[in-house]
Amino acid sequence: MLSAIKSMSQWGGNTKQYTDSRWWLGMLLVIVLAGISVALSKLQVMQSAQFSSLTVGIVLGIIVGNSVFSRIATHTDVGVDYAKSILLKAGVVLFGFRITFTQVAGVGWQGLLTDIVILVGTFLLAIQLGKRVFKFDEQTTILIGAGSSICGAAAVMATEPVIKAQAHKVSVAVATVVVFGTLSMFAYPAMFEYMGLSEHAYGIFVGSTIHEVAQVVAAGTAVSANAADTAVIEKMLRVMMLAPFLVGLSFWQSKKHAKVDNNANLSEHKTGITIPWFAVLFIVASGVHSLSVIPQVATSAAVWFDNILLTIAMVALGLRTHVGAIRQAGIKPLLLAGCLFLFLSLGGYVINLTIMRLF
Repeated sequence: MLSAIKSMSQWGGNTKQYTDSRWWLGMLLVIVLAGISVALSKLQVMQSAQFSSLTVGIVLGIIVGNSVFSRIATHTDVGVDYAKSILLKAGVVLFGFRITFTQVAGVGWQGLLTDIVILVGTFLLAIQLGKRVFKFDEQTTILIGAGSSICGAAAVMATEPVIKAQAHKVSVAVATVVVFGTLSMFAYPAMFEYMGLSEHAYGIFVGSTIHEVAQVVAAGTAVSANAADTAVIEKMLRVMMLAPFLVGLSFWQSKKHAKVDNNANLSEHKTGITIPWFAVLFIVASGVHSLSVIPQVATSAAVWFDNILLTIAMVALGLRTHVGAIRQAGIKPLLLAGCLFLFLSLGGYVINLTIMRLF
């Protein structure tokens, strides 16, 4: 209980920081860069490539972070770190206003079961390959696995505060999502006529296996509006699994740390789960959206504001990312993500066909 209260109290951060010039200057910096990112994402070339403001934001953040930011870091660090943590969690909560429980019911138990099998299978495969084959540290493995199995960059960002991952590891995971999610976006429509799937079945396949929501929209629309609608609903169902995933991940981390404490013969240690309250509030936001008690205009505004918050968080993450650390990670993260991409596309296709025939 104490850990839960502590977790909730951290949402507001340290109130003294709001009078610190480093907070105001840092927030101003990330807001300006986020605004530039949103503007750039609206360019035709960016929209054609389906690069969202989140993707542009982290790239721009990395560029600034590895050039001029070092000269002003001591004057802006408080605000940048606030955006990278608190605003990120707020963005995850508001992400719930993109989903309704009715959308979940629209794809039926077949779609739900497909998402569960693919999510669990992808994440477990990531853990096994990451640790046993590529010899990664746990944080990198979990981040790449979460991004591939759930909802791309948003899942990576939501997982970061739960496992307290380092910024460069988050950036590496996001990069793998962009690479293979973009590849899926172009490959799936090209292969549609050879898949032997109806537009509805193709939509479920797309929504259950492609990384980012924007990439799902592009891959579905390339075939038909019906395929796109089904794909987005299936994807939103998969996104909704982010909250229970984070709670389960937090429980796993808590148990693991408690075991380490026991092995070290510590007299006092925490055995309770640290509940990621932003994940719980994510479900609450989805429930409120499902009840239609909030006007559509307000919901649209919440979704728009959510995109701004996540873009700001991405910029802040980029500012705190050192290219040298990413370069040091080497090609192995891409190899792991590539293996997960093959499982999602080939294994996901088999899983979709199997469940479709069984039900």
